[in-house]
Amino acid sequence: MNPKVPDIGQLKELSLPAPVSYAPQTWGWWVLLAALLAAAALIGWRRYRQWRRDRYRREALLRLAQLRSRSDDLSALRELPELLKRVALSMPAPARKTDPLPQGPAALGDKEWQRFLERHCADPLPCDFSHRLGQLAYAPDAVLQTLPEAQRQTLFDLCQAWVERHHVAA
Repeated sequence: MNPKVPDIGQLKELSLPAPVSYAPQTWGWWVLLAALLAAAALIGWRRYRQWRRDRYRREALLRLAQLRSRSDDLSALRELPELLKRVALSMPAPARKTDPLPQGPAALGDKEWQRFLERHCADPLPCDFSHRLGQLAYAPDAVLQTLPEAQRQTLFDLCQAWVERHHVAA
């Protein structure tokens, strides 16, 4: 054996470095972590409240999908105005009492109902939308049976758009 060639038995084991804590070493990182956790909790809480507040909207959209599936049935068409009125009544009350409708949407008629629908929707509505809803609610069956399928689907689309995108005063 050659004395100049090192032998594996002569190797020494390296010592491990001292363990390093993963915890932050300065108080600033703790403050930043607390602020991030507080912000995440606040965002989560607000989203949960919004999700709970929009329960009426999800239920209305589900009912609207059920009605749309049987759009050839007159009772489904007659339920559209009632559904929109129930959605309007279920909307959370505004925090400020500056709403020009102190009695709420329950007692609104043709023109006032149209203004209410337009005021709470970001998308433009047809100027005779409330009249069409009134026709669905009170017209004789023979008139509703003559409505073309395209007009029925348009009414369902308008109702769905209003339910999905109406805004509520916070």
